[in-house]
Amino acid sequence: MRKDGEQQSWFTLAMVWAGAMISIPGILVGNTLISGMSLPKTLLIAFIGYAIIVAIMILQGIQSTDLGKTTVQVAGQVFGKKGSRTILSIILTIACLGWFGIQANVCGAALANLLGEFGMSIPVPAASLISGIVMVISAMYGIKVLRVLSYIAVPLLVVICIMGLVQAFTGDSWQLISNYEPEGQMKFMDGLAVTIGSFALGAVIAGDYSQFSRKRSDVLKAAIFGIIPSGVLMISVGAVLTIAYQTSDVTAVFLNITTPFIGGVVLILAAWKTNMINAISGGFALTNVFSVSKDKEKWTVGVAGLIGTILAVIGILNFFTPVMSVFSAMVPPVAGVMIASYWVMNKGDKNSWQETEGVNMLGVVSWLVGSIIACIPVVFSFFPSLPEVSNQPLLGIIISFVIYVVGYRFTASKTAILEGNR
Repeated sequence: MRKDGEQQSWFTLAMVWAGAMISIPGILVGNTLISGMSLPKTLLIAFIGYAIIVAIMILQGIQSTDLGKTTVQVAGQVFGKKGSRTILSIILTIACLGWFGIQANVCGAALANLLGEFGMSIPVPAASLISGIVMVISAMYGIKVLRVLSYIAVPLLVVICIMGLVQAFTGDSWQLISNYEPEGQMKFMDGLAVTIGSFALGAVIAGDYSQFSRKRSDVLKAAIFGIIPSGVLMISVGAVLTIAYQTSDVTAVFLNITTPFIGGVVLILAAWKTNMINAISGGFALTNVFSVSKDKEKWTVGVAGLIGTILAVIGILNFFTPVMSVFSAMVPPVAGVMIASYWVMNKGDKNSWQETEGVNMLGVVSWLVGSIIACIPVVFSFFPSLPEVSNQPLLGIIISFVIYVVGYRFTASKTAILEGNR
């Protein structure tokens, strides 16, 4: 819970959220979108996707600002105290493990290419294994390393991206960008799912950061000015650089912007920085799921990182689109239920909020049904023999919202009837 004096300005919060957007995942999203659509359509989807993310963040973040509590604590009403901790921890674990695998895979590819420049050949899976293990060990034993990496990696990543854009718009690449036609065809909704999935978890747990804000308008301003410009910028960078350097391999792009050594090192540092956060957050989430004692947290961090490393070795980066689609299906329904509870049932009144002991089955079932239905297109996409189902990234959040509202009112009316018959 927020303590007196523990407050932050909207600008501080905006910078925190903007910093989270300036990373490799945003570039990967741009890289993925531009492979199947035009540049204007990519930018349009980026803007719409992050506008939806911002809307969710505002509704989620204000709850924590009103109550001065973390997301898990606020969700203690709609999911129950135990249900909230379990559900959000499971989702956080899955998301962190997936992102760890993706970025360890990126780092492995960068390492393999970098070593190749010096005449040393190493398979990407082996390089991903090495990268993952180094990241796991640093996350387990070197929290101070994270601070150092953050101060070094983020500015370097920004500089490299700016250099790449300058080269793209001042050289012969401008003609390529102007005349670009995508080889594949990605559906609008699929692109939206990838964009939303890239920061869906950040939107749902926005309250973990906004709980220290002084007023509701701070959350609104921070989300709008912190997320949309930085998010659209990173997707734009990923898309433009992919066209300019004529490759969908983000590692190859970075190795070509400057020297292979500098580009490879910056990419490795950026992925390493983010993955330390993924390993630590995933480890803490596992601690909650399995009720591990505090003194064992270091080992849950290690387990989370090792699972993510295995995913990297398998090549999870090759499944970036379906992974993002799963995130966009599973995560937003949590917000759907929380928004229904706080903004509809409680009418946005913090005095009406009250934590529920144990598990609130209505909230859990509402989230689960919304998630399962939203995941159907992703599951069907793995089986060519099944009919193609269009991706609907907002379907889960809408279904969960409606089920909770209807279920709550039905339960309330049934209770009133029973009490009236007594």
